Amino acid sequence: MNIPFQFEPMLTFGFLSIMLLIGIILRNKLRFFQYFLIPSCLLGGILGLVFVSTGIIKIEASSLENVAYHFFNISFISVGLSGSNENEKNAIRGKDYIRGSAWMAVIQSISFSLQAVIGVAVVILLEIFGMKLFPTFGFLVSLGFEEGPGQALSFGKVWESIGFEHAATIGLTFAAIGFLISFFVGVPIANWGIRKGHSTLAPSSLPKHFLKGIVPKGHKKESAGNLTMHSGNIETLAFHAALIGLVYILSYVVTLLLGKLLPPDIGKMLWGFFFFIGMVIAFLVRISMKKLKIDHLIDSGLQRRITGFAVDYLIVSTVMAIQLVVIWKYIIPISIIALISGFTTTFMVIFFGRRLWSYNIERSVTIYGTVTGTVSSGLLLLRIVDPEFKTPVAVEIGLMNLFMVPAIVC
Repeated sequence: MNIPFQFEPMLTFGFLSIMLLIGIILRNKLRFFQYFLIPSCLLGGILGLVFVSTGIIKIEASSLENVAYHFFNISFISVGLSGSNENEKNAIRGKDYIRGSAWMAVIQSISFSLQAVIGVAVVILLEIFGMKLFPTFGFLVSLGFEEGPGQALSFGKVWESIGFEHAATIGLTFAAIGFLISFFVGVPIANWGIRKGHSTLAPSSLPKHFLKGIVPKGHKKESAGNLTMHSGNIETLAFHAALIGLVYILSYVVTLLLGKLLPPDIGKMLWGFFFFIGMVIAFLVRISMKKLKIDHLIDSGLQRRITGFAVDYLIVSTVMAIQLVVIWKYIIPISIIALISGFTTTFMVIFFGRRLWSYNIERSVTIYGTVTGTVSSGLLLLRIVDPEFKTPVAVEIGLMNLFMVPAIVC
């Protein structure tokens, strides 16, 4: 039967949604996942990977990679459009915030360099023993662990265009391993810090609803945001989505024009930086709206929900996009690089964290989650030792990005 409409994009979205729902159920029902705070998107992604690999769900890896790529770009554009609440603006004036965020930026830089050096060293050693790998193979561990699945995918696809076969899948594998290390090692570290009395804010036990990941009926609900539009005119969510669409088109045009001005090879690599171009343009759009005195139309709370939405779908799609046949082919270098990088990153964070002037365990677990997973992973670990975010660490992890921008540009 001929179907008159193209269903593939929506079917892909539907399957990703089903995997997210199954992940929510698994997190809610199984204590093992609750103890390690494994997010539903990661659980759903791993289960989806099994379904795709066994043929139960028939989705091309290229389709999943495309979905992940665009959700990654959307998440950065949404970050660029997000502002700060007034109480946050007042909170970040203290010098201690700057010192803490600068320390985190230094640790992130050291970690990125350390992971890259380990990756390159292992590749060189394996080549001595006769295993030929692409020169940039070792750098994928830094992109996967440190930058997350989005950048691992973006740069992986660019490197594939210059001859590095299966770079995207290998990068996504490192990202998935990084997430597992983040939670399976990070949670015990946080619990150890509580037992040793390094955190005075941590409760004797985490709330059951936090472990299960579902806010119970009758419990006080956190506000997702505020309406800035009259629903009789346009839904506020539709307005925020329209802004993201505007920035996406502007980013596409800028990237396309720059690509035509640059040499073909460099122009092709530019698409791997689409997320950064999008974030910069989003910043400019928000600044322009502020100059026009219409920035109040953007609600930061709602914008952050959109960012979280994009990240959840990004993670579930990137994990499902991993091709196990490719991983098996490179199982030795991936395993060696991931194990050594995971161990040295853990040792490095603990070593420097113990020498902090204040908030040792809070800053340590937060940056550990960030340099092995994402900022969201770091904040989840922080919730264990600082459930109500009373320490300045949650703000510091956001400010850290200001220190990291020069490194990203370079």
